Amino acid sequence: MIVCVCKSVSDRTIRASIADGMESFDELQFELGVATCCGRCEESVRDVMAQSGVCASRCGVTQPATAPVAVPLTFYERKAA
Repeated sequence: MIVCVCKSVSDRTIRASIADGMESFDELQFELGVATCCGRCEESVRDVMAQSGVCASRCGVTQPATAPVAVPLTFYERKAA
């Protein structure tokens, strides 16, 4: 399956790179170009890394990413000058 659409990188390519010795997200990003254009694939790349057993020991992520937390916004009315 294609993980990074911008650079046409598949999960197989990522797994092969990990098997060849790439040990961190930064290395994958540098060598394959993943998450360098739009960045939407970063979570998927990290998931593939976690499935390959790399993330738990080397990239610092020990649990799957959680849903974003809603932050309350305050809107202020702008007065005409």
